[in-house]
Amino acid sequence: MTLSGMIEQRITIPAGVTASVDGGMVSVKGPKATLQREFTYPKIKIQVEGDEVVVSSELPRVREKAMVGTFGAHIANMMAGVTKGFEYEMKIVHSHFPMKTSVKGDVFVIENFLGERAPRKAKILGNTKIQVKGNDVLVTGNDLEKVSQTAANIERATTIKGFDSRVFQDGIYITKKGKRVSP
Repeated sequence: MTLSGMIEQRITIPAGVTASVDGGMVSVKGPKATLQREFTYPKIKIQVEGDEVVVSSELPRVREKAMVGTFGAHIANMMAGVTKGFEYEMKIVHSHFPMKTSVKGDVFVIENFLGERAPRKAKILGNTKIQVKGNDVLVTGNDLEKVSQTAANIERATTIKGFDSRVFQDGIYITKKGKRVSP
């Protein structure tokens, strides 16, 4: 392993977005939301230089190089979240028993899944919004991790155990994910 002097990743701050770093806490404020997240790792510095956030490490080893890239990707996702947001499109699939879905507070409730009497529930994280239109479920929000984990919670809530998955393909599945296109 060669010891190159320094590795850094620069993330450009978009117009209308402000970023600040206090210790390891990175705050990104944009037109749609404000996101905060703590990034701490030995030998890694995060700072704002002009219109860029710089993640750097001096004399990095393999782990520090990986963490610089990881922190840079998370900060870039925060920038995208406060400007556009993220959305996951999901599809309700049923062939045996029609499902009834609803949002009650911070819980997504799935009733009559495979004819079960007890409803299945999935936790909705953060400020994530869920819209149900027929057999389509739209999960939207500004924090990518909370939106994606909410979609995963919904998908996991309809996991089938004890049945042949080739025959019983009922469930709620992620069909599309990405940055929000509509406002």
